[in-house]
Amino acid sequence: MTRRGLIGALTAAALAVAAAGGVWWRHTESEREADRAASSQIARFARAWQQRSFTGAGLRFSGTTPAAVQAAFTATTAGLGSGPLTVTADSVRRKAESASGTLHVRWTLAGGVPWSYAVPVRVVAGTQGWAVALPTAGSPWHPEIGPADKLTATRTWGRRGDLLDRDGRPLMPLGKVYPVQLDPSRATPQVAAQLEGIVGEPAGSLVAKLKAAQKAGSKAPLPVITYRQTDFDRRKAALDALTGVVYPSRAQPLAKSRTFGQPLLGSFGPVSAELVASGKGRYTAGDYAGTSGLQGRYDETLGGTPGVRVTSSAHPDVPLFAKEAVPGRDVDTTLSPQVQDAAESAVRSTGAVPSALVAVDVKTGDVLASANSPALGFDRAVSGHYPPGSAFKIVTTYSLLSQGKVSPQTPVSCPQSFVVDGRRYKNYEGESLGQPDFTTDFAHSCNTAFVALSTKLGDDDLAKAATALGLTGWARTVGVGNAFDAAVPVNNGKTDKASAAIGQGRNVASPLALAVLAGNVARGSAIPPLVATDPRAAAADRTPTPLDGAVVAQLRELMGEVVSRGTATVLRGTPGGPVRGKTGTAEFGSKNPPQTHAWFVGYQGDVAFAVLVEEGKSGGSVAAPVARRFLSALNAG
Repeated sequence: MTRRGLIGALTAAALAVAAAGGVWWRHTESEREADRAASSQIARFARAWQQRSFTGAGLRFSGTTPAAVQAAFTATTAGLGSGPLTVTADSVRRKAESASGTLHVRWTLAGGVPWSYAVPVRVVAGTQGWAVALPTAGSPWHPEIGPADKLTATRTWGRRGDLLDRDGRPLMPLGKVYPVQLDPSRATPQVAAQLEGIVGEPAGSLVAKLKAAQKAGSKAPLPVITYRQTDFDRRKAALDALTGVVYPSRAQPLAKSRTFGQPLLGSFGPVSAELVASGKGRYTAGDYAGTSGLQGRYDETLGGTPGVRVTSSAHPDVPLFAKEAVPGRDVDTTLSPQVQDAAESAVRSTGAVPSALVAVDVKTGDVLASANSPALGFDRAVSGHYPPGSAFKIVTTYSLLSQGKVSPQTPVSCPQSFVVDGRRYKNYEGESLGQPDFTTDFAHSCNTAFVALSTKLGDDDLAKAATALGLTGWARTVGVGNAFDAAVPVNNGKTDKASAAIGQGRNVASPLALAVLAGNVARGSAIPPLVATDPRAAAADRTPTPLDGAVVAQLRELMGEVVSRGTATVLRGTPGGPVRGKTGTAEFGSKNPPQTHAWFVGYQGDVAFAVLVEEGKSGGSVAAPVARRFLSALNAG
């Protein structure tokens, strides 16, 4: 071959190789593009699932439409809730016109419980590009369910703990209740009107609610009232006769009566929207929980940690996923059912006039009972802010005696009125006792004597005495929500101090605080009270703080004189032994003459107590008789 021929042959060979390389490069780039397109479509599907919306640009489906996919997804997964959802894709493998991969799905169910699983996904090439090919036999949303199955996440709860009395017995064991409801899809206005008569609702009220629900197209049952077993049994026949009235039973904590221990023990029932919003994920709509009182305050302890089960409509008894609930724990309280019964029977005697009675164990400082009348509503026994009136003279007397400003035998004038810095103070009914000793002034609760003696005290003496006697400083550790002890500020002048000395002015206290005061005097030391130990709060130091023994002995004698010959002689001969205490009549409001609250604060044996009767005429005539009823009931039999 000539030189020219050799060069031509080599050139031809090089051109052939180049041409072949170009074909190879174009083929490889085409494959890469197909890989990218298939992976991109799978990634779009993952993002759409995570966003719960399948109508985004560029997302295509083989043999169906985005709207149909959206409807199927919503129908299948609506029962899982609206918690955070994460979907990621990996391991895409393409073969010719088909590619497959794996989606990793993580639902966040109610209570923040995660549920993770993997789902296969396939895409196919079509005339308009790659498209998601949903399975024809199973579901694209979970590998173990059918195409028409629906997923549901159900909250589960373990055994609820009990509120235990001081002897370890349940105060509110589980009992059956019947929530009576109207079904808007079946009930008629005539049925609603009949139900009003059965349950005691105002005429027309349930009819209006039913019509409003039906007009709005609501299918949700309308709650009417919840009955205990005995109350339900009396009405069952009448309820059975009404079409569209339903009453699915459930178990919940129940005290021995609807009003026993209320509102201290609290209620259990459906959670409110406000509780769901403030519960930091603990509650969801439809849950039942403690909603007030001790049941509400200790719901996390009593209720435990909820679990969750995910099931399909095809196999509702076989969970696809489950996280078991953590059972609740019991909460110990210091309450005594026997003392609570006696307290409640006593305050019921005030009828329509609101009242409260708190009892404290002298030996331990534990709260034995907290009773309110009316039993439902405001917890005036624990949370009330009231001027203590002459019941506060126990504190004033402790300050006077401990500083040697007076003794029980000291003559202290009790005139009809006494003027301090231009302000005139009077006795309860304008009476005068002349020139008695201090014991008589205390026994008959002479305001003018105490006002005169207040001039011997410093501005901070009453506040110091109140602190020493344990009247203040324990509201956050007693274990009850919204508990109030007392406010006894340092005085800012002569009239402020004179008013404070007789329990008026800026002094306020709860019935619980005054019961604690009586118990501390009876014991001779100050101990912070307790109802339940709150795991969320720092525990109080309940080491007794000794009081001045000599002064306490004198105080006890003075409190005995109140009953033997003073303002509370109605308590002489009370069953159970001698009673020692102090009456109080506290003015409040702006009327002329002012309205008054009535108090009796005292102790008998190992039980100290405080009685409040709102708008009572006087402690001796109104509150002391309630105290006698309490002690008589407590000591009966």
